[in-house]
Amino acid sequence: MEWIRQVSLVRRVMIGFVAMGAIVLLLGGAAAWTLRQVAAGSKVDVDAAAGWLLLGAVAGCGVALLAGWLIRASIKESVESTVQCVIRIAGGDLETKISSSGKDEISWLRAELNGMRKKLRTMVLDVRQTVESVNTASDEIASGNTDLSNRTEQQASALQQTVNSMAQLAATVSSNSNSTRDARSVVTGSSEIAARGAQTMQDVILRMDEINTSAGKIAEIIGVIDGIAYQTNILALNAAVEAARAGEQGRGFAVVAEEVRSLAQRSSTAAREIKALIGDSSAKVTAGSQLVADAGRTMREIVDSVGQVAGLIAGIAQAGESQGSDIGRMQQAVSQLDMMTQQNAALVEELAASALSLKGQSGRLTEAMSSFRVE
Repeated sequence: MEWIRQVSLVRRVMIGFVAMGAIVLLLGGAAAWTLRQVAAGSKVDVDAAAGWLLLGAVAGCGVALLAGWLIRASIKESVESTVQCVIRIAGGDLETKISSSGKDEISWLRAELNGMRKKLRTMVLDVRQTVESVNTASDEIASGNTDLSNRTEQQASALQQTVNSMAQLAATVSSNSNSTRDARSVVTGSSEIAARGAQTMQDVILRMDEINTSAGKIAEIIGVIDGIAYQTNILALNAAVEAARAGEQGRGFAVVAEEVRSLAQRSSTAAREIKALIGDSSAKVTAGSQLVADAGRTMREIVDSVGQVAGLIAGIAQAGESQGSDIGRMQQAVSQLDMMTQQNAALVEELAASALSLKGQSGRLTEAMSSFRVE
C-alpha cells in the first residue's frame, strides 16, 4: 500500500471517477453499437452481445469496487495510524515517531504532527529543566529564608536587649547626672564653708599676732617691774645698812627695810616667773601662729582644690547631660532599628511562606511534567 500513498487523495478519487466513467462510456458505446447493428438488420448474435455487455457491466462494477476498496483501505490505514499517534501524544508519549514517507494529504498531516511532537518534546524538556531549576532554587530560597529568619529573629532579640540596656543606661546616666548636680551643690557648699574657714583662720592669725604683740608688751612691763624690784631691793639694802648704823633708833626702820627687801625679792621672783610664763606663752603663740598660718594655707589650698573639684564636677555634669542627650538619640535610633528589624522579620516570614508555596507549586508542576514520556 506504500505505492498508493505517493498519490494524493484528490488524484485517487479523480482516477477512480475517470475509471468508472471510462467503463460507463465503454459499456454505453458497446450497447449503442449493438443497437445500431440490430436496427440495421445485421446478423448479430444478440444473446452474445447481451452477455458481453453484462460481463462488461460486472467487470466495471468489480473494477469500481476494487478502486473504491483500495482508496478506502489506503485512507483508513493512514487515518487509523495517525489517530493512534495522536492518542499516544495526547497521553504524554512524546517519543512516538510518526513516519511520513508518502506524498498525500495524510502524509503531510503526519509530517506536521511529527513537527508538532518535536516542538512539544523540546518545550517539555525545557519546561522540565526549568522546573528542576525552579525546584532547586526554591529549596535554596526556602533554606536561605529559614536561616535568614532565624538570624533576623536573633538580631531582633539582640536589638531588644540593646534597647533595654540603652534604657537602663539612660536611667543610670540620668541618675548620675542628678547625683552629679547634688555633688556639685555639696561641693559648692563645701567650697563656701572652706572659704569661710580660711577667712576664720586668717582672723585667728591676726588675733594670734595681736596676742603675741600684747605678750611682748607685757614682757616689757614685767621687765620694768623686775627693774623696779631690783632697785627696791638695792634701796632696802641701803636702808638696812643705814638702820644698822643708827643702832637702837634705826631698828624699826631696819625691820621695815627688811620687809621691803623681802617684798622686792618676791616681786622680782614673781616677775621672773611671769616673764618666763609670758615667754613660754609667746613661744607657744608664735608656734600656734605658724600652725594657724599653715592651716590657713592648707585651707586656701583646700578652697582651690574644692573649686577645681567643683569645676570638674560641673564638667562631668555637663558631659553627663550631653551623654544623656546622645544616649536618648541613640535609644531612639536603636528603637527605630528594632522596629525595622521586626518589619524585616515579618517580611522574611512572608517570603519564606512564598518560597514554600513556590516549592509546592514547583512540585505539582514536576508531577505534571512527569506524565510526559521524554527521554
